[in-house]
This record gives sequence, structure tokens and C-alpha cells, in this order.
Amino acid sequence: MHATDEALGLDAPTVGDPLLRFSSRTTSLAGIEAELAKVWAATSLTTTGDTGEAERRVSARTSVLNLVVIARQPEIGARAAAVIRMLAGRHPSRTLIVSSADPDGPSWLDAHIQAICMLPRPDAAETCAEFIDLVAGGEAGRHVAAIVAPLLVHDLPVTLWWPGDPPLGTRQAVDMLAMADRLVVDGSHWSGDGLDRLQVLARLVGEHGAGIGELAVSDFAMIRQSRWREAIASSFDRPELRPFLSGITAITVRYAAHRGAGPWGTNLIKPLYHVGWLASRLGLVVAAPLRPVVPDGASESGDDLGLRMTGRLRASRRSVAVAVLPMASPMPPGTTLTVELSAERRGASLEVVVSAEADAVMVHATVDGRSMPVRRFMAPRRTEVELLAETIESVGRDPVAVAALLAAAELVRPT
Repeated sequence: MHATDEALGLDAPTVGDPLLRFSSRTTSLAGIEAELAKVWAATSLTTTGDTGEAERRVSARTSVLNLVVIARQPEIGARAAAVIRMLAGRHPSRTLIVSSADPDGPSWLDAHIQAICMLPRPDAAETCAEFIDLVAGGEAGRHVAAIVAPLLVHDLPVTLWWPGDPPLGTRQAVDMLAMADRLVVDGSHWSGDGLDRLQVLARLVGEHGAGIGELAVSDFAMIRQSRWREAIASSFDRPELRPFLSGITAITVRYAAHRGAGPWGTNLIKPLYHVGWLASRLGLVVAAPLRPVVPDGASESGDDLGLRMTGRLRASRRSVAVAVLPMASPMPPGTTLTVELSAERRGASLEVVVSAEADAVMVHATVDGRSMPVRRFMAPRRTEVELLAETIESVGRDPVAVAALLAAAELVRPT
């Protein structure tokens, strides 16, 4: 059963607002393919203009990529769908949102097919994206790749967005990654401290086996930090500070933690990415990986704030102390609070403290105890819509992001 835009009563587009033009349900792969063929046949491509003549309204099949979302819970799928719909006019795609249910029951499939259109400007035709919201149960839900493969538009790149906790080391994940050009994750939302998944992700990036090839990886957690990286790099544009770059002696990252979470209960991906980026940009290698430090009086039952980790980097003969430390804060656990750098050069010392708020990043620098004017870099936090848009627009691997990811994983490599 399907409904066209006329039946839905949605015939008056508003610039920038996503609009449902087609809706249908089916319970088989063959049914999905049949309904997709009906989308453009059932959707009126013209409307009556001011002159009374027919004018083109909808651009047929404007997909520029396949976007596949693996949502392990319905609420994750609903949130991802809301984000993607906001990009319908800017990055039209064939989108598949796939979730599994009742793994021990009989095999079944339920799919909701939609055409979401958007008017980019008053004098333009609408651009449309195809949405397939698919739930697979039983045996079908255990072989998601076999369901996804025939529904992809051939010759278009495949971006695989895996919100939540992706099971990266499983056979299901390997099968999905083998057909993807880009994997999108958000490491800051992984459960626990996130360190195990960081190691697996680094192996996927650093190794090209398992048929995965040159897989590009985008992590929202790292993309969000671009405003921090720009502020830190720009602060050393000042002539009096630039020479200190070769004399960094300590890197400290403080992150938000809540009491009761336990030492390994707070996600550490964002603070680790800061250290990984600095290490990769400054040519530092791991001399001693980060290891937990339990303060006196703290217990492993969850009474302390969170995991304290210390380690050491080096460049030639120079040693750089590294610390990742929890701080009590009302911010979400794992949020970076400050990035602190210490440096020495010819008897002079430098202390840099970088912090952020909703719309800006601040850099406080002190040379030999003398405070320099605070530098404020206007850069608002980005939404998931903005993060996904940037990811979709990316081409190939980002060598800076790859280096930061690999360095972060090396910092916490198992012994």
C-alpha cells in the first residue's frame, strides 16, 4: 500500500522544509524494490505555475550517495532519520535505516519506503531523497549485509553511519564495511571508557585486510574538536610563542566526570583525541603508554570521579609528560574541559590553557608568569546535522584525522 503526495495532502512546499511526497510499506526485498520503482512514477513532477502552465517541481532521482544507518535501537534510528531529513535538499541520497529485532524468532522483514523532498529556493525544482526504514527479525536480522547490498544504488559511494556502539570486530561489521567507502561513528557515545573500540577502529584504519580496502573513517568526536585544534594552532602564530613549540614538556587534558561512574565508566575518547592530535602534529612518539593511576583514598567501586591516566611521549631526547585527568563538572561525562600545555625554551617557561564554551574557544597564555591577552576564537559547537553534512562532503581519507586516531590508540595500547 502506498500514498502519493496528493493523497497525503502535502502539495505546498516551503523553502528549506522537508516534505513527504510518497509513503509505502512492504514486507519483502522484492516489495521494497517494487515500491522504489513506484516513487517517481507515482509522484507528480509538475505543478501549475503563476501563468497557469505546468512547471517542473521535482527533480527525479537526485541521489548522490547511498547512506546506510545501522541502528541497534528504534530510538537511535528515529534520531538518525530526523538528522538526515534535514539534509534532503543539500545532499539527496538513498538512505537505508536498518535495525534488527527478535534475533531468535522467525525470519521477517518490515520496510517503510518514503520520498522526502525539499525546495532549496523559490525558483528551483524540489530535490528528493529516498528513505527506507527497515526492521529485520530472526535470521534476516542476523545477515544485514545481505539485505542492504541489493538495495544500494550501483556506482554511487556508500557511507555507513553506525551510531551508538558499533560491534566493529564482528562478522556482521566486516561484511558491512566491505561494501562501504566511509564509516561514520561517534566515539564519544561509546559505552564505558571506549578504549576497546578505539583499538579496533585504529586497526581498521591502519590495516587494509578483511576486504575492507582503503576505508575512510569519520568520527564525530574528532570533527567536533576542530575548533579546539584551530585555536591551539593559531595561538602559536604569535611570534613570541612560536619558538616554544619545539620545547613542549607536558600535555594535560582535563575531562568532565561524575561521582559514582567508577574508574572505567566515563568515555575517554575526546580527551584522548586531543593528545593524539598534538602528538601527531608535534612529531611525538609514545615512550610510555597511558596507564591508570588510582589516587590515595579512591576505590574502584565508583566512589572516585573517574579514570586518571598518565604516560610519556618523546621527541628525540626530549620527554613530554602526558596526563588525562577527571574533574567534577555538570557537563556530560567525558567532555573536554581544558587542554593545557607546558613548554620551556632558553630558561623561559610557557603555560597555555585552552577551554571552550558554546560559541567560542579561549586561549590563556602565560610567559614567565606574565599573562598575555586572552585570545577568543568564535566557533560554535556544531550540531549533528552539520557534522553529517561535513562528513558527506568529505572526499577520501583525512590524513590529519588518521594520524590523530592512530596516535590516540597507540597511547592506550594494551601491554
